[in-house]
Formats: sequence, C-alpha cells, structure tokens
Amino acid sequence: MIQNGEISLADAKRVLRKYWWIPTLSTLLLGALGFVATRVLPKKYTSSTSVLVEQPVVPADYVKPVVTVDLNDHLASMKAQLLSSSRLQPIIDKFNLFPDKRAKVPMGVLVDDLEKSVDVELLQPMSGAIDRQPPGFRVAVTFDNPHVAQQICQEITSMFMEQNSKRRMEQATDTTEFLSGQLEQAKVKMDAQDTRLAQFKRQYLGSLPEEEQANLQLLTGLNTQLEAATQALNRAQQDKAFSETMLNQQEANWKLLQNGQQNPDTQEQQLASLQDQMTVLLTRYTPEHPDLIKLKAQIEDLKKRMSEQLAVSAAANPSQTKTHEAPQVQQLRAKIKQDEVSIAELTRRQTQIQDQIRVIQGRVQSSPMVEEQFKELTRNYQAATEFYNELMMKRANSAMATELEHQQQSETFRVLDPPSYPSSPSFPKLSIFVGGGFGAGLALALGVLFVLAMLDKAIYTEWDVEKCLKLPVLVSVPRLDVAAFYKSEVSSHGKSSNIEATETLKA
Repeated sequence: MIQNGEISLADAKRVLRKYWWIPTLSTLLLGALGFVATRVLPKKYTSSTSVLVEQPVVPADYVKPVVTVDLNDHLASMKAQLLSSSRLQPIIDKFNLFPDKRAKVPMGVLVDDLEKSVDVELLQPMSGAIDRQPPGFRVAVTFDNPHVAQQICQEITSMFMEQNSKRRMEQATDTTEFLSGQLEQAKVKMDAQDTRLAQFKRQYLGSLPEEEQANLQLLTGLNTQLEAATQALNRAQQDKAFSETMLNQQEANWKLLQNGQQNPDTQEQQLASLQDQMTVLLTRYTPEHPDLIKLKAQIEDLKKRMSEQLAVSAAANPSQTKTHEAPQVQQLRAKIKQDEVSIAELTRRQTQIQDQIRVIQGRVQSSPMVEEQFKELTRNYQAATEFYNELMMKRANSAMATELEHQQQSETFRVLDPPSYPSSPSFPKLSIFVGGGFGAGLALALGVLFVLAMLDKAIYTEWDVEKCLKLPVLVSVPRLDVAAFYKSEVSSHGKSSNIEATETLKA
C-alpha cells in the first residue's frame, strides 16, 4: 500500500513483477511507431560547408586595415541581406524550387520556406585561442532533394563570399574617398591659417616674440649711438663757438690794424675773454645757470657795441670796408662752416636715432599684445597642420588597405570544404526516432506503473498494517507459497500413479 506518493523499492519490485508486460509492450510499440515514422515522414537532406576567415597576408603592423568589424555583427548583417526576398527569389527561379506550390501559394511564402531551410551559425573558437574570435561560420541547407540541397548550399556560400568581398571593397573605397574629402578641407583650412599667420608677420614685422631680444639689444645700441651723437654735437657746437670767438677777435685785430689802432685792450679781446669764460662755465653748469645768463647778456651787449662802431667806421671810410682779409680769418671762417655742416649732420643723425628709438620702444611696448595674438595664430596653424598630416597618413594607409582589398590580400573568406552531398536524410533519423520511441515507451510505462501502484490499496506488510489501521501488529502468519505446495503435491501424486501403472502392467 502506497501513502503520500512515496514508493519504496519493495513496492516497485512488486508492481514490476505484477505488471512486467506493460513496459515491454509500450517500449516495443512506441519503438515500432518511431521506426514506421522514419519510413512514412518526408525525407529532408542537409548539405553543409564551413567557411573560414583568413587573416590578411600583410601584417596589420605594416598596413592597418580600414574594415574592422565584429564577425557576429558582420555575419548577421550579411545574413539579413542575403536571405532577403530579392536574393532568394532568383535562387527559387534558378533551380525551379517548389514546382508543385508555385501556382498555389504566393512567392513570399516560398521565400519564407527557403529561408527557413537555410541555417548559418558561427564556428566555436578553439580552446586556448588568444583573441577568442570565431574562426569562421557554417552554412547548412536542408531540402527534400540531396542534389538540390547541395546546389543551394553552394549558391548561398558563393553569395556570402561575394557579398563579403563587395562590402569590404565598398567600405574601403568609401573610407578612402571620405578621407580624401576631409584632407582637401583640412588643406584649405591649413592654407587659410598659413595666410593669416604670414599676413600677421608682415603687419607686425619687428614686433614678433622671437624679435623681442633683438629689439632690446637694438634699443641699447641706439641709446649708445644717441649718447655718442649728442656728445659729438655738443663738441661741434663748442668748437663752433670757439671758432666764432677767435674769428671775431681776429677780425677786430685786423680792423684795428687797417685803421692804425693797436690798443691791446680792445673790445674784441674783451669779447674773447667773455666767450672763454662762458666756455668754461658751460663745462660746469647748465645753460639756465644765472652766471651763464648774465655772461650771455654781457656778450650780447658787447657785440652790439662792436657792430655799431663797425657801422660808424664803414660810413666814415667806405673805401676800406672791402679789403683783403688775413689768412687766419679765412681759415676760421672755413672752420666755422665745417662746424656748421658737422652740427647739421649730427643734428640730423640725432633726430634719426631718436625716431628709431621711438619706433623700437613702440615695438617693445606692443610686444605682449602681439605675442598673445601670435601664439593664438601659431596654435591654430599647428593644430591645422597636425590635423592635415594625420589625415594624410590615414588617407595613405586607407589607400594601401584599399589596394589590398583589390588584390584579395586582406581578410577574406575561404571555403574549407565544398558543400557535402547528403547520402542519408537528416530528417527523420532512424536512430533518433527509434531511440526516442523506446525512451517514450519506457517513460509511458513508468507513468502507468506509478498510477497503478497509487491505485493499489491492498495491505502487503506489517508497516502497511500499522499505517493503515493505526494498531500494532501482535502476530503474523507466514506467507504460504501456493505454487510450491501444488508443485510438490503434483510431483508426489505422479510418483504414486507411476508405481500403480507399473504393477498393473506386470499383472
């Protein structure tokens, strides 16, 4: 008796001894049904082939590939394109597939049926592989004719290889064209930056950052030249003043000699003495010093008196005004003219140096602003140049990669084995159906035996009595083996019959 759904080993043995014919019958019956199904069901034949992904002939260290896609995504995209209606319908027409259905069902249904018969799956990478990338994929076509299945598999595989080559070529070409367009735009921008930088250099020539140190050195040299020119101008002015003093003195002496006057204490001597004093004071004081101002007033007053006397003397003796001068006077006049020329040249030179100093000072003062703008233009030009050079390298690499694609030396698909010719059907398989029938029959038998065991309410053991009646067992009668008893009785009865028959024959 089974309670709470728990079956012991003894219960299982008891049920199996009693209903041994159930598992035998169900197993044989379902196995026979599986065998019959393999003969009745329509046959399907599977033709398959493996396609490997070959690495580029030229290593990636030399030519970097421009088409780098994951094989899973790449295969899924190609599968969606190749198993579309526009690709499968020509195959149906080429091999005249589904001839009995073409007049009854739409072409879309036939395309769906053909799509279901094509299976594309990735190959598992080898154990221990570093990149763990799938080495390729497998194409399998299941159809009711083995020869047609092989042809369809060959056609699908060729389409995959052609599509892969075409797609890689298009991607490589598009990449090269895109980089060429970007390179042209980058060149235009770089030329614009170069023109702007050159114009800026022409506009601020002399104020550029690299010329700042030269400007400072030039400014120092110009200051030195200005100081030297100023000193030379002062010396020339002093020489002219001295020469004028000597000329005035010589003219006065010459006039006195012409008039017969030889008084040593003349006005010219006074003038020369005053001018000598002024020369000495100029070496000590500035022109605004009171002593120099007073001395200048005395010299001007003395010169005025001398001019008045010379005019009076000329009016009295007009015939003596134009006489030959002494050589000393002529030399002094020439010296004065030379000093005037030197003073004019030095003054002009001083003005030029001052103008140059102002220009250089303006450049130095504007240098920080120019340097900031120059740095910005330089950064833009360098960035444009680096971007252009980078694009040029990428375009060159893309062109080489495209050439590899043209020569079929990049990553390509290679058919490992041609599509197989299926000699035996892939559906239904005899081993699977017969084995499945045996397994299903055994499972069904076990289920039936379990139900029969659950429905059996008979009491077989002391444990069943205690569980069912809730009473302890006091005594039990051993089981009587009826079969053995009848067997022994029959054998003993047979012996007695044989003895009686023997005695009868003897009599």
